[in-house]
Amino acid sequence: MAAPSSLENLVESLRCLPGVGPKSAQRMAYHLLQRDRAGAQRLSDALRHALQALRHCQRCNTFSETEICERCASSKRDPSLLCVVETTVDMNMMEQTQAYSGLYYVLMGRMSPLDGIGPRELHLDRLLARISDGAVREVILATNFTNEGEVTAHTLGEMLKSRGLKISRIARGVPVGGELEYVDSGTLAQAMRERKTI
Repeated sequence: MAAPSSLENLVESLRCLPGVGPKSAQRMAYHLLQRDRAGAQRLSDALRHALQALRHCQRCNTFSETEICERCASSKRDPSLLCVVETTVDMNMMEQTQAYSGLYYVLMGRMSPLDGIGPRELHLDRLLARISDGAVREVILATNFTNEGEVTAHTLGEMLKSRGLKISRIARGVPVGGELEYVDSGTLAQAMRERKTI
């Protein structure tokens, strides 16, 4: 006997989440329906509300309930620094370091020529408009150190060089508390190349 179409639809919908395959989606669906209908309703309401209330900040492109997010509107941030990250999650990780007090621009993705994602798909024209406000003096490229992240950083660097701004890239290297014998050779080689004078 086939599962009801509404159940199949729920399972298929849950598969859109990263890392959720068919079995996990099925377990989630059955859990919500069998054991936590109130939780399922809260999830449904929260998702509906988020879809209606959230938009992209006009300045940094992150999610916001207002045209300009709180971070961009804050007078405590340094407007001369602009850190470019791939995702809102990356921005949140940068914030957790408490080592950066400038502003951000969230690309909401990364360049991936094999997947047909280039400058146009990332709306890099919005980033170029953002850095043209006269306040930005340095752009920090904080894309991931994946092939796609490196392509994105390289492309952005080339686009921004002619604009009279300082362009920097976050460093790679040995993690804090890491022991050299456990660090992979590529990371160790990069740490050696990017060493600093003390």
